Amino acid sequence: MRLQRTHTLKEIAEIAGCEFAGPEDHSVTGINEIHVTEPGDIVFVDHPKYYEKALNCPATTVLINKRIDPPEGKGLLFAEDPFSVFNALIRHFSPEQTWEPSEAKIDPTARIAPGVVIGKNVKIGARSVIHPNVVIYDNTEIGSDVEIHANTVIGGHAFYYKKRPEGYDKLVSCGRTVIADRAEIGCGCTIDKGVSGATVIGEGTKLDNAVHVGHDTVIGRDCLLAAQVGVAGCVHIEDGVTLWGQVGVRSDITIGAGAVVLAQTGVSKGLDGGKTYFGSPVGESREKLKELANTRKIPFILEQLKALKK
Repeated sequence: MRLQRTHTLKEIAEIAGCEFAGPEDHSVTGINEIHVTEPGDIVFVDHPKYYEKALNCPATTVLINKRIDPPEGKGLLFAEDPFSVFNALIRHFSPEQTWEPSEAKIDPTARIAPGVVIGKNVKIGARSVIHPNVVIYDNTEIGSDVEIHANTVIGGHAFYYKKRPEGYDKLVSCGRTVIADRAEIGCGCTIDKGVSGATVIGEGTKLDNAVHVGHDTVIGRDCLLAAQVGVAGCVHIEDGVTLWGQVGVRSDITIGAGAVVLAQTGVSKGLDGGKTYFGSPVGESREKLKELANTRKIPFILEQLKALKK
């Protein structure tokens, strides 16, 4: 999330109620989750496992629960509970979703059906068609010649929680959703906005009915996602990928350009492009199908072994 103006580290510390380390005039220009940080961003870290990753990511301000000296070029904010302070900063700088009437920027040639609900800061491009009962949350950009079918939700909040003794604490979503030109989204799909960055559906990509795309996932050009595919957050799907029905994709991996993943596969690791995959755990389809064929031979082999023992 970009801030409307540059703030100093001292200003941010005062807003957050935190102590800080680093130059008072150290610049802060955004707030981002660790997967999508840029120079000028604030990122939070609250577990020793991720200290090194946060301190070495592109973000130049780190909200942390450990007292250390700031690395060169970085500013630090100190808090016992960085997760809660990060949420407080998001709420300070990002308006809450209210569904009050707003003026979306809708091209005159776009067609919006009855029952469509549109949030604030939404753009819809030329000749795009939005079918009945679609819900479009704040901060969504829809390109030209896009078609979104009935009952789809664009820009819902990320599924991102911290477990506490009293229950689950939600990380507030303040990111965007971008649907590029010529994309088509089927009926009953759900595409979550970025936590602080953008979830992107690439140009010419087609989603079948009942597809879910998680926060901050970026899908490239001319991809096909068949019915009931589920893609977790922070996934990068490169151009020309096909995911057939009921494929499940774990978070924070890359699927290479031109890969084909056959139905009901569980994608538990990154995949190289230009190959066909199958199975759970996933593997190249020829090898997995050989494994299945050999598995069917096991009863026969056992009978042969019994016969030899007699």
